[in-house]
Amino acid sequence: MTDSDRHILILAGEPSGDVHGADLICAMQQQDPSLIFHGIGGPCMASAGARLFFSIDQLSAMGLLEVLRQIGPVKQAFDLFRRHLKTIRPALLILVDYPGFNLRAAAYAKTHTRTKTFYYIPPKVWAWNQSRLKQMKHTIDHAGLIFPFEEKIYKKAGIPATYVGNPLLDQYPFPLRNTFNPGADAACPKTIGLLPGSRKNEIHALLPPVLAAAEKIHSYHPHARFLVSAADSIPMEMIESQVAAAKTPDLFQVISGNPRQIFEQSDMLIAASGTITLEAALCAVPTLIVYKMSFVTFQVARALVKVKYAGLANIIMNKEVMPELLQDAATPENICATACCMLDHLDEYRQKLMPVRWLLGEPGAAARAAKTALTLQHWNKNL
Repeated sequence: MTDSDRHILILAGEPSGDVHGADLICAMQQQDPSLIFHGIGGPCMASAGARLFFSIDQLSAMGLLEVLRQIGPVKQAFDLFRRHLKTIRPALLILVDYPGFNLRAAAYAKTHTRTKTFYYIPPKVWAWNQSRLKQMKHTIDHAGLIFPFEEKIYKKAGIPATYVGNPLLDQYPFPLRNTFNPGADAACPKTIGLLPGSRKNEIHALLPPVLAAAEKIHSYHPHARFLVSAADSIPMEMIESQVAAAKTPDLFQVISGNPRQIFEQSDMLIAASGTITLEAALCAVPTLIVYKMSFVTFQVARALVKVKYAGLANIIMNKEVMPELLQDAATPENICATACCMLDHLDEYRQKLMPVRWLLGEPGAAARAAKTALTLQHWNKNL
């Protein structure tokens, strides 16, 4: 094996991709400890041993206007990617989610190198923008899928693909709420987790109405506790300043780091739409999904998105097992009313979430994805 055969270039652009990228790195190194990883990522990938040349702190955004504000950092990141692709000459390029950036990277690598490309967690074309399938057919050598219904879509498009399982099953191998108490006193004190997102624009849009809603909930449930999640990708002072500006800041306890510690303490969650809500479903924690975006982004999304629901658990189940309040509906009054209704029927909502886990299959996604990726790497080095 030459020195370049040991080098892998891996690109992630969001906190969730950083976590999944780190798991994949660890799984690949377990199978081949000689591998050296370079790329774009965050603290999880760095802890896994990746040599990062750009941090996701400057890349994580959602929505047209939000992305436009990051054109400079995105261009810088892409320039660094091209430079490292040329100098490292990796045996394999791995893309983790973040399709706006990673599809461009795949196209560039296909045009300028003979490096094979493995796309772990590829675009959700079943939700919108199916034109990406045609693009990936010419730029991706294999896709590692995380939803079972995706395999048929990708193979119909002529893209080699394997359902490797959902990586969240490895993080949450068992439901946290696996015993239910239908007769429990509805008046007993409740703990409500508030998860306003992992992007700065989400914090600005969602945290104020969620905090206001929590204060209203407290008027009906005066013994309720509220735990506010501060994602590692968000400066703590951004969360703390908004909590301090609330009418009754003493109601809230800010908890940083892994949201699992909030799941373990909470009777229900009020959470930004995203991967976190699927994590909550696997833990069987009833969740109210909220989301707001810019007016322009929302209008474009409404025209293009092809699924009925925003929440992944709802999409998987093809019905609303987590209530959703989106855009103008995500007011403090509506959030309060819906949450109070859920608090009266928590066991029913927990039971609704149990089939999500069964539909996703078995743990071991990172190990299966690593096996597929290493097959491509070995093929590439033998060229």
